[in-house]
Amino acid sequence: MNGKRPAEPNPGRTGKKRKKEVMVDFSDAVTEEILKKQVAEAWSRRTPFSHEAIVMEMDPFLHCVIPNFIPSQNFLEGLQKELLNLDFHEKYNDLYKFQQSDDLKKRREPHICALRKILFEDFRAWLSDISKIELESTIDMSCAKYEFSDALLCHDDELEGRRIAFILYLVPPWDRSLGGTLDLYNVDEHFQPKQIVKSLIPSWNTLVFFEVSPVSFHQVSEVLSEEKSRLSISGWFHGPSLTRPPNYFEPPIPRSPHIPKDHEILYEWINPTYLDMDYQIQIQEEFEQQSEILLKEFLKPEKFADVCEALEKGGVKWSSRGPPNKRFYEKAEESTLPDILKDCMTLFHSEALFLLLSNFTGLKLHFLAPSEEDEMDDTKKEEAASAPDSTEEGTSYSSSEPENTPAAISSNSQQSNEQTDPEPEENEAKEESSVPTCQGELRHWQTGHYTLIHDNSKTEFALDLLLYCGCEGWEPEYGGFTSYIAKGEDEELLTVNPENNSLALVYRDRETLKFVKHINHRSLEQKKTFPNRTGFWDFSFVYYE
Repeated sequence: MNGKRPAEPNPGRTGKKRKKEVMVDFSDAVTEEILKKQVAEAWSRRTPFSHEAIVMEMDPFLHCVIPNFIPSQNFLEGLQKELLNLDFHEKYNDLYKFQQSDDLKKRREPHICALRKILFEDFRAWLSDISKIELESTIDMSCAKYEFSDALLCHDDELEGRRIAFILYLVPPWDRSLGGTLDLYNVDEHFQPKQIVKSLIPSWNTLVFFEVSPVSFHQVSEVLSEEKSRLSISGWFHGPSLTRPPNYFEPPIPRSPHIPKDHEILYEWINPTYLDMDYQIQIQEEFEQQSEILLKEFLKPEKFADVCEALEKGGVKWSSRGPPNKRFYEKAEESTLPDILKDCMTLFHSEALFLLLSNFTGLKLHFLAPSEEDEMDDTKKEEAASAPDSTEEGTSYSSSEPENTPAAISSNSQQSNEQTDPEPEENEAKEESSVPTCQGELRHWQTGHYTLIHDNSKTEFALDLLLYCGCEGWEPEYGGFTSYIAKGEDEELLTVNPENNSLALVYRDRETLKFVKHINHRSLEQKKTFPNRTGFWDFSFVYYE
């Protein structure tokens, strides 16, 4: 009976939990009635407001900064100590790289509990009053630690129910040269981010909050300090969802059929090893197994040297490709290319290369390449001849067994095989009308460049081709590699690292997405060996059957 009843509190008793409750308030100045009214009026009228206790700006979207958010230094130091004792997990995908704690919603540490209480009770009530948004009691907060080369790229924070985002900084003395700024973007007429128009430098005990909306594009710039850690607590206050404008779809990139150029162009440009028919059969067999292959020393050495020299020389006009919530890199303006680079682009558009790629992959990228129906007929003939070992003969185009056509890079080959068969009539109609096409560009990759997976990323069966130049000494830790992932997953299916004069071929299906990982400041190491080199180049093409 004794054990079923809790004993009276006893100071000498050692219980499971005897943590002293910590009490704290946020800045009195902000809660002062006259100031609160002025802030509410500025919010309502969408006009800037400045006071020593709070600054509200409207450009490029509504955001506020409260310095000295919590008056007690002792509390902040205790909070920082608790946070640094948490378990942190690396968060890593196309959009970000940093360390994050577990959700702070149920942590029992006294300072974390006290902060949670003032943020999601007292401060939430104050914020509801000034914004006239009925903020819910949903607790959504975690701790983030950004160290050298960590970053969070351009995004808008929009997710069902998020209305106001906040960040409380607990950083050592910080300045712009250390990176880690909160960068805010303006937008174009399609509500797409354009450029950074404001950068907020993290500062100890400063709270930043902003309204989450279709235009609240921001990023955490890469941390450049190798000694200092950017520690912050961030999260969202939830409320009734805003209606979003319709999604903007970018105009599709034009695709073109091959340029009539015969096999002479291949003998002029390509390593003769790859023009050997027996070797093409080997390549195809491997490709059909893996759905990807890396062909080293692809161009003739003298041609590759000429291409690299032309790229190193400059004289090419590059234009920046955006918007930054989708991509950031430089694309060559083809009209400005010197002849050697124009000729290389012609090679990748040429009829002869379409046929060579058919031979390498078993895909029907040229009318001379056999289709699956042809292969079925061949198989039937072979079966009729009842020659069990005759399949070893094959052709230079593809294996005689139709199921050996490449299954495409996919998280689930079963799924990918199902996907290849839409409605039969639709498929036949498509076969009749489809002409193999391609699209391609010459790209320059430097520190800060990347591509992102986004909501409107189009997924379809396609053959990706990449040929790299100028990447001697390039290390995977610099970024710049192409990563393939399954839709809705972060786990990588395949990574293609930049490698000089190597041709990467990857066949992907409708469930597979790709991105180029953000190139971080570690990549500047390349300058130690190659003082005039900034990044690398690639010829990037996509072929469609």
